[in-house]
Amino acid sequence: MANSLSIKHGLSLWCPQSVSANRVSRPNCFAPLPTTRRSYVVASASFANENREFVIVGGGNAAGYAARSFVEHGMANGKLCIVSKEAVAPYERPALTKAYLFPHDKKPARLPGFHTCVGGGGERQTPDWYKDQGIEMLYQDPVTGIDIEKQTLTTNSGKILKYGSLIISTGCTASRFPEKIGGNLAGVHYIRDVSDADSLISSLEKSQKVVVVGGGYIGMEVAAAAVAWKLDTTVVFPESHLLPRLFTPSLAGRYEELFEKNGVKFVKGASIKTLEAGIDGQVTAVKLEDGSLIEADTVVIGIGAKPAVSPFESVGLNSTVGGIQVDGQFRTSVPGIFAIGDVAAFPLKIYDRVARVEHVDHARRSAQHCINSLLSAQTHNYDYLPYFYSRVFEYEGSSRKVWWQFFGDNVGEAIEVGNFNPKIATFWIDSGKLKGVLLESGSPEEFQLLPKLARNQPIVDKAKLQNASSVEEALEIARAALLVEA
Repeated sequence: MANSLSIKHGLSLWCPQSVSANRVSRPNCFAPLPTTRRSYVVASASFANENREFVIVGGGNAAGYAARSFVEHGMANGKLCIVSKEAVAPYERPALTKAYLFPHDKKPARLPGFHTCVGGGGERQTPDWYKDQGIEMLYQDPVTGIDIEKQTLTTNSGKILKYGSLIISTGCTASRFPEKIGGNLAGVHYIRDVSDADSLISSLEKSQKVVVVGGGYIGMEVAAAAVAWKLDTTVVFPESHLLPRLFTPSLAGRYEELFEKNGVKFVKGASIKTLEAGIDGQVTAVKLEDGSLIEADTVVIGIGAKPAVSPFESVGLNSTVGGIQVDGQFRTSVPGIFAIGDVAAFPLKIYDRVARVEHVDHARRSAQHCINSLLSAQTHNYDYLPYFYSRVFEYEGSSRKVWWQFFGDNVGEAIEVGNFNPKIATFWIDSGKLKGVLLESGSPEEFQLLPKLARNQPIVDKAKLQNASSVEEALEIARAALLVEA
């Protein structure tokens, strides 16, 4: 009774189906939660952080956008502290499996070029920006404990931090292969942060054969980058086609053909038994359950991610979708504590169910909504429309750049229109209503239409869509249905 839409860096929209929404405990998931911000009086020398009114734990996208919102409200200077396990200021994480992995001669992305909030059209927030705004940054010192009654945090180095209001923005951690089957061998990589990406690039520089495990976002984007290095690249996954939680078999086939033309090989329906190593401990091959071997000197594991809830389990978790349970303003069950981004399990208002979304768009929007609710009179609940995208083969010399966007819910019957030369669109129709739409290689105007269609869910003539001679005609049919609804 549950569906899992897993898109972007294992990025997933994981939630129970609408039909089972009534089984979710509404007092825990949808009812307003306490908002009281508790006050405190402390001696200034007692704690390691100087700025104590607001503390953000986590240094990813959501933290960066939350910081911007604090600044916009005039509540950052001398009041906000950000505690991060990373060594750098928050950045636009999607770059790590896209332009960051390009070969050196193809203009790869590098910091400070993609610090937040450039991905959302805002100012580039470099480390100096945080200093100028009076925001205290504690780097490379993850939080390991919380005392809710004392409103204190303990970090890995032993620091004790005080907070008035706490925003948990810890994101996710990569799902890993067990050590006993080779998950920690030299040459085996996982990508969640910039240091991971740096390590992978070091391998790609001297690699000849790359195996990517996983047919989701990580698999597609890393494979597209690896062939730019002119490396022998193979993608292995257990499903029958790429990105099965979003793509239909027909749509996946189009992308698989394009990847194969670019030199990527696929091994479908295959499970990994072990990762083999040489006498030096370096990975040498991927051994499948059927006993066959795929040679590799670099292996990238992209099999999803898990919400990083530790050490905040006591704040209240959602047992269905994982993550920390919040209400429509990102308040947890503990007064003064909030959770945003990938780690938050929130009411997905448009579909009346609880969801946890691992995507940069939600990270940005949830951060802004939470801080606006915390610092202003805003009382309306978060009303998010699921949105996912991918961009690959964008480097110089590529025969074709790929950029698709998806809005809504992939439920019901899928109708595919177009020949993928270059456009193709897929419309999901459920009970006559347009619930979701994916478009490849659309114009800016066409992409702007997609969220309007997905949010308004117009009744569309399915036969007309099926008989459309082009993507443009199909979108006009959908647009006309939207006007009728209006």
